[in-house]
Amino acid sequence: MQELLEKIAQEFGTFTTDSNLQLEKGNKAAGTRARKAALELSKLLKDFRKVSVEESKK
Repeated sequence: MQELLEKIAQEFGTFTTDSNLQLEKGNKAAGTRARKAALELSKLLKDFRKVSVEESKK
């Protein structure tokens, strides 16, 4: 679970950086990277939910 949390934190950092670049400087490539990171973050959060529910049942 710790590894999953680290991946989530890393992906969120990537999303934050790229979305700020798009917002502040109009960087279109950063927008694309931010959207990709958001999609990956969504998948990781779904995985976290599964693991969290399993851990709470123990």
